[in-house]
Amino acid sequence: MPRPDPFQPADETARTLARTLMAEARFGALAVLRDGAPFVTRIALAPDPTGGILALVSDLAPHTGALRADPLCALLVGEPGPKGDPLTHPRLSIQARAHFISRDAPNHATLRAAYLAHQPKAQLYIDFADFHLVHLAPLDGHLNGGFGRAFRLTADDLTRP
Repeated sequence: MPRPDPFQPADETARTLARTLMAEARFGALAVLRDGAPFVTRIALAPDPTGGILALVSDLAPHTGALRADPLCALLVGEPGPKGDPLTHPRLSIQARAHFISRDAPNHATLRAAYLAHQPKAQLYIDFADFHLVHLAPLDGHLNGGFGRAFRLTADDLTRP
């Protein structure tokens, strides 16, 4: 007998929680494929004003080369609260596609300012030649909103206002 699907279709409460987790995320766990194997690292994040999430990556980091080779990735956002079991706090797993933002792109200055508004310490290195802004465009997501509250989300669920 097949097991029941634990994920519910997204409702407005789930969409709002997922978008809040994305907007408030300062850090996340980024998963990429590196040399054919999974590789996970923690990266700093900022909300992208056009939808999705911004990251700033360095050519020195292994995940940057992996994203250039295969832009499909996954991102986990949502920090445990100060009390209770960390697994009871909301978290969002996002499947995404990475898009590197060229420094001469018309929106680079706007995205740079948005990133720095959320990550002001990055001012020290954001303009180094080996650092690049990356837009992580959600493809879909899975929200764990707490015990018995798991939802499947579409790209529209995650990015529409």
